[in-house]
Amino acid sequence: MNSNVRSMTQIAVFTAVLCVFAPLTFTLPISPVPIVIVNLFIYIFSVILGSKKALMGFFVYLLLGAVGLPVFSNWNSGVGHILGPTGGYLIGYIFCLLGASLGNELGQKISYNKIVKTTVLALGMVAGTFLCYILGSFWLSYVNGIDFYAAFIMGALPCIPGDAVKIGIAVILSASLKERIKVILHN
Repeated sequence: MNSNVRSMTQIAVFTAVLCVFAPLTFTLPISPVPIVIVNLFIYIFSVILGSKKALMGFFVYLLLGAVGLPVFSNWNSGVGHILGPTGGYLIGYIFCLLGASLGNELGQKISYNKIVKTTVLALGMVAGTFLCYILGSFWLSYVNGIDFYAAFIMGALPCIPGDAVKIGIAVILSASLKERIKVILHN
């Protein structure tokens, strides 16, 4: 298979996975920010595809939602959703994506030890998620006219336990999936 076709296919699959899983959410009565599963897929695909392809897929996903396809949380769409209370978290997924892909790339460069690679990957995911929380909380505080601390408590804090579990799952699955996909693509 031509490498350009392979790359476009990988980007399209990532975008399709985001479009399918991003709308699936669990809303908490204490928070305007829903609990999502989509960041699990962002972590995994970022490791598998690398930052460039993952960013392209994510930007296509944002574009599809911006033009009206109901691919955002709770089947929402439109620029208004991106600019709404949860828009900072939506854009903040870029940090999750970069943290996962760069953590993976750095781990691969600095060590052959699997524990070191895994630790660096996990730290990259945690750092990216923390930056997503910061951006999301700042935006939530701005849109709702509340202070940052209240926005963080309301928007990010309820997500931390679930995101920690998703990071653990992503770290475990991404290396295994990446190796299996390499075998499939090269045969």
